[in-house]
Amino acid sequence: MCTNFESPQIERFSVEFHWPIPTFAYRHEQYPGYMAPIRILDHASGDAELREAMFGLVPFWSKDIKASRHTYNARTETVASKPSYREPWKNRRYALVPMVRFYEPDHETGKPVRWKIERRDECAFTVAAIWDYWKQPTGEGLHSFSMLTINADDHPVMGRFHAPSDEKRSLVIVPPERREAWLEATPEEAKGFLVPMPAGEFIASPSPRATKVTEPKPDGG
Repeated sequence: MCTNFESPQIERFSVEFHWPIPTFAYRHEQYPGYMAPIRILDHASGDAELREAMFGLVPFWSKDIKASRHTYNARTETVASKPSYREPWKNRRYALVPMVRFYEPDHETGKPVRWKIERRDECAFTVAAIWDYWKQPTGEGLHSFSMLTINADDHPVMGRFHAPSDEKRSLVIVPPERREAWLEATPEEAKGFLVPMPAGEFIASPSPRATKVTEPKPDGG
């Protein structure tokens, strides 16, 4: 599971992704409940666009946003059947989450130590996600998202993280040449994107944080 990542600086959107820069402010270090930039496809117009969205999916049928503290990761094995995720998956609400690195706990010392995972060339990259739209009691709308995860027990980079007894999980990296195809995919086509991250392109190193942050528990992430 992934509870913590860094969004790129605004200027990197046009340089590295060739996307318009975000028109809204956002934190660079993200946790569940924070607002982050994501790229989605408007299926009505066929246009892809950046949206400000909450990290932690709020299903359209929710009464409040409390679900977001448990829905920031969605297991690919159950994304099509879990009540919180099945509608976004079926209705092709696929998203790209741009980031420069993400963080996971390493337990090799006997205690969890935060490590960072990033591209070897330090370039920004995109992660596969699903999104939903929730109408708040005030009438305002809220976009939110959950990042997809796959099993990583045997992955040379991601297989080292989390407690020894826990299943190892990894985010799904969408390479530059497949980004638009991911947004336009059907549910059947989307399954072809759910592959391990290219181990040779990513590195991991210790990055302990200065202050302790209480991490929420995921809903099957």
